[in-house]
Amino acid sequence: MVSKSKDGFSSERIRLNLFVFWSSAISIGVFGLLFVGFPEQSQFWLTYVQEQVNQLFGWYYMLVIILCLGFVAWLAFSRVGQIPLGKNQDKPEFGYLAWVSMLFSAGIGIALLYYGVAEPVDHFLRPPEGEGGTVQAARDAMMYSFLHWGIHGWVLYALIGVTLGYFAFRLDLPLALRSALYPIFGPRIYGWIGDFVDGFGILATVISLVTNLGIGALVLVSGITYLLPEIPNTHSTLIAVVLLMMAVATITTVVGIEKGLAWLSRINLRLLYALLLFVFLAGPTNHLLNGLVQNVGDYLNSFIAKSFDMYLYDQSANSWLGSWTVFYWAWWIAWAPFVGMFIARISKGRTIREVVLGVCLIPLGFTLAWISIFGNTAIHLILNQKQQALGEMVLADPALSLFKFLEFLPFNPVIAGIVVMICFVLFLTPVGSGTLMIANLSSKGGSNESDSPIWLRIFWSVVITIVSIGLLLAGSFDAMQSAVVLCGLPFSVILLLYMFGLAKALKQDQYHPQQPQVVTEEVQPLHQPTKEPEVM
Repeated sequence: MVSKSKDGFSSERIRLNLFVFWSSAISIGVFGLLFVGFPEQSQFWLTYVQEQVNQLFGWYYMLVIILCLGFVAWLAFSRVGQIPLGKNQDKPEFGYLAWVSMLFSAGIGIALLYYGVAEPVDHFLRPPEGEGGTVQAARDAMMYSFLHWGIHGWVLYALIGVTLGYFAFRLDLPLALRSALYPIFGPRIYGWIGDFVDGFGILATVISLVTNLGIGALVLVSGITYLLPEIPNTHSTLIAVVLLMMAVATITTVVGIEKGLAWLSRINLRLLYALLLFVFLAGPTNHLLNGLVQNVGDYLNSFIAKSFDMYLYDQSANSWLGSWTVFYWAWWIAWAPFVGMFIARISKGRTIREVVLGVCLIPLGFTLAWISIFGNTAIHLILNQKQQALGEMVLADPALSLFKFLEFLPFNPVIAGIVVMICFVLFLTPVGSGTLMIANLSSKGGSNESDSPIWLRIFWSVVITIVSIGLLLAGSFDAMQSAVVLCGLPFSVILLLYMFGLAKALKQDQYHPQQPQVVTEEVQPLHQPTKEPEVM
């Protein structure tokens, strides 16, 4: 019997997946206690392991990203692109504007505000090759920033969103990370293999969200203390900001996707567009138009070369590669589980081609425009107007650099206040969607359109809040950044399995428009059976 839950979603009986829930909760608790109790040792060992991973597996990360890029291009431009994520007769659950807004907000977090000014200026002043602070360094800085925020990362979100959406809505498997492994492991995904994948996905997502919360709290506290100097930048202020942020995020998670996250995403989109337009018009507009055209050209011209560039005979540049490019690839991979799962959740009824192009082009275009306008304005201030203080601020305090940047534009106190509000709203949607996906992964039963119980969403919000406060107070935020990057390595293996499993399933999908759906039995299982499936 299908009934309506209190939050408005149709749902069946949803039960707690005890193994996934307790294993992930205990793992997070243990990691949190180690980071809080031994911050210096945790930072040392995580940084050391991260450096070793970057040196040993940097080539592997580069190849995985390239392979994903090629596979997603095949999904979009081959005949399989017309296959819907659902039955042939299914219609999209969300309107186009709401869907695009949620795609946009799920993938773009507060890190865009944090790095929008800081990263281009950092590359400009400390480039991997050549002398910093020159015209060539300025040009290369924008190219590197485009590389890190460009198509390479978005294809990961598109890949997981399409994969999970296909197996959930077309083949009637649960909307969970394990489901995409069915063509490889069969019914064994309902056992320890699937539990491990879902549990690890929860661990990676919690670490990612804690890192996102830390970045958001640092930016917000910097903005608040910048606007209101009488408010001290202390641990008490930091705790108050974290509690406020998570309280509002929890409310949006409890309200659900339709009433909370979709509405918030639309507000988020309008605020970001307004801020970008303001900087474009208030800054050196003609210079920014020229810069955008040049940046796109440099990005496309160096796309293939930089996708494979390992800086083999330049030790300094190779270290930069590990600190930036490899770091970003691992960061995108670690974020991909919950962003991709959320994309799948909101994309039922849309075709594979529509989802791939929507994810890869719509947020990508805005992101590159943002990086170009903010980055070129900041570099113009330093290089052409000799505002060296901005560059010094970026290197000393990246979280405050955005507000220092706004000092050189009109209406500074007002705009800085609006930016604080944008930071707050921009934080909410990824954390809200991530918390919802964590709760869904730790439960079982129900339909793919239903969400987990409210108490479970609140529980995970509380866990994220407590871990974040503990790590920020212990000074272990850098350790958490290293941890989220390390999560990318094992999940990259799962990505490779996803591509194999999805390709196998799509080859067996006899899709013909306007005809009844035909899918071979080998990949047409239903939700977890009441009895334990036989091991293949």
